[in-house]
Amino acid sequence: MENENQQEGLEGQESSGTARRFRGRRVVLACVAGCAVLGGVLVLLPWERTAGPAAPSPGAVAMAAVSAGAPAALPDLAELIDEREKRLRANPKDARSWAVLGVAYVEQGRRLADPAYYPRAEKALRTSLRVRPKRNTEAVAGLAALAGARRDFPAARRWGEAALRLEPRRWTTYPLLIDAYTGLGEHAAAKRTLDRLTELRSGPAVLARAAAVYRDRGWREDAAASLADAAAGARAPAERAAYLERAGQLAWERGDLQDALRHFREAVRLDPDQRAAQAGQGRALAALGRTTQALNAYRAALARQPCPRYALELGVLYESLGMPEAARVQYDLLRERVRSAAAAGADEELVLGQFEADHGDPRAAVRRLRAEWRRQPGTEVADALGWALHRAGQHEEALPFAVRATEEKHGGGVRSALYAYHRGMIERELERYGPARRHLAEALRINPHFSPLHGRAARTAAQALGEPPDDELPELDGDQD
Repeated sequence: MENENQQEGLEGQESSGTARRFRGRRVVLACVAGCAVLGGVLVLLPWERTAGPAAPSPGAVAMAAVSAGAPAALPDLAELIDEREKRLRANPKDARSWAVLGVAYVEQGRRLADPAYYPRAEKALRTSLRVRPKRNTEAVAGLAALAGARRDFPAARRWGEAALRLEPRRWTTYPLLIDAYTGLGEHAAAKRTLDRLTELRSGPAVLARAAAVYRDRGWREDAAASLADAAAGARAPAERAAYLERAGQLAWERGDLQDALRHFREAVRLDPDQRAAQAGQGRALAALGRTTQALNAYRAALARQPCPRYALELGVLYESLGMPEAARVQYDLLRERVRSAAAAGADEELVLGQFEADHGDPRAAVRRLRAEWRRQPGTEVADALGWALHRAGQHEEALPFAVRATEEKHGGGVRSALYAYHRGMIERELERYGPARRHLAEALRINPHFSPLHGRAARTAAQALGEPPDDELPELDGDQD
């Protein structure tokens, strides 16, 4: 794992190496779940073949995952980092090894939710560019991956487009641009980039990336089918676990708790370091009423990956159980992790704004999220800003943001129970009772378990609104069945 001698400079990628093509059957375009940057970092660099019939080293295994655009196991990734550090001590002018090391630092930081790796990654990648300033696609694409991991989507787009100009047929650049465009709310550009990617490459990594785009467009069945094919075609346990975690998240979003739990558990079985799947287990178990198991799953995830979003979810669960002191511990952890991220150049303002809107100072949430919206106006930011404005009493201004998050033209078409709930509550406050009924009902139809706190509020509000009066019912044409 982490080696303290990694600091201040080692970056890279090996000069000798040829890309091994993944032989995967082509499937219909279908596409990837969410979350956004998960696993996208390790699609940047070609794998180096090892000589002879001997079993490859863990570092070579990590490079094999890299070549297929797949997530690497954490122990293998740590070995790869150690190998590159040693190589660079002997040959500090090896630009490609600096790039490999920089990308490995990015992925290590993402997997461990430790933004302290990001400055090391940046130093390594920029060293690679100094050593070889011209046509260094690996380092340029690595900087795109780093910006994406830091949630700096404008920078991710700039670096990704620069890498694409250097090598237009380098397929591993396209997933980075898809993430950047999605984070900026540019869904049409994300879809065009996916189309180009699928012309260049097939296989599990492409299927998984496609799934995210389809999920964001509301094509959940296509996304689920694509992830199932990606998991079936995955060669390594860590890769398959990553795709199963995303499949579990899709199942959760549509309210299928048992299916979500099954996917999350299998992901953790295959890769015990799959902390996103452990947090997913906590989410599903809480909705199933298995509270003790849910708390244990969240705690296990946070112990090894102290992600601010997991801390927020666990805090909300404690709050729903009437345990405010335990909730405050998690909220303090969230604030601490956001501060650490900012010190390392990473942007966690979105999750902090979401927290402040419901559990802190809504006006502070509005200030933070307005700045975030000006910088990168993605769908998730639109929803969060609309809700923060509503919580701060600015309901009229809130509604356009809630509409943007839930309508297809600008929001992409993602089907989110939380977004529908937010819009319905804002409309109720504005006495737009018909739309409020529809959107609250939609939230509960999509996933009645979407939040331990807001799920209850949605049911209460829907019941209070009651059935629509006759003058709100649609008129049916006489010839219609």
